[in-house]
Amino acid sequence: MPTQDEKTMGLLAHMGTILANFVGLGFAVPLVLMLTKGKESSFVRAHAVESLNFQITVFIAAFVSAITVCIGIGAVLLPIVGIVAIVFAIIAGLKANEGQLYKYPVNIRLVK
Repeated sequence: MPTQDEKTMGLLAHMGTILANFVGLGFAVPLVLMLTKGKESSFVRAHAVESLNFQITVFIAAFVSAITVCIGIGAVLLPIVGIVAIVFAIIAGLKANEGQLYKYPVNIRLVK
C-alpha cells in the first residue's frame, strides 16, 4: 500500500503536466519525479513513467494536428487533443491519489 507522500507524488506526476503544458514543458514534471522520487518508490516511478509516456504521445498528436491545420483537419483535432490530455491527466491523478495504478487508454510506451 503506498504512503500518502507516494500518493501525492503520483498525483503530482499527472496534474503537474496540466500546468506545465501551458508553457510547453508538460514532460518536465513527470521526468523530474521519475529521476528523483522514482528511485525511492516503485509507485511514484510507475505513475511518472506512465505520465511521461502520455506527454510524449500528446506532443506527437499535437504536432501532427498542428501540421494538418493547413488542410483544416488540425483545426478540429488540436483542441480535441488538448481536452483529452487534460481529462485523462485528471482521471490519472485521481486514481494515483486513491493509491491505484492507472494506464492511459491511448499511450505510446517509449519509456520503460
